[in-house]
Amino acid sequence: MTQTCISDAIEILEELSACLDDAYWEAATIGDKDRFYNLIYAINRELSELSKLSVQDHNLAYERISQEFTQAKERLSDLKKSPETYVRRSRTAQNLSDCLHRLDQLLR
Repeated sequence: MTQTCISDAIEILEELSACLDDAYWEAATIGDKDRFYNLIYAINRELSELSKLSVQDHNLAYERISQEFTQAKERLSDLKKSPETYVRRSRTAQNLSDCLHRLDQLLR
């Protein structure tokens, strides 16, 4: 199994953040909005830490850095099981599902 490099991880996390942002704005309940906000926060913390690395390091193997993102692993896995439960719009649910499947390589 090959490890994901940091530049690929950044791309995956940015895409997931955008999908979660769409889901946040389309969420029907405050509880769902809170769920998406917490995940967006955790991903942004990870992206913030990754942005501190030099460009020369972007080809190194990715490892989770922030505690928030590590703690969000279970919530992201739960969301992956049934995104349509929290997202009403089918296109957003499909985009989110696709992003979450790409995220699997980072959560291993």
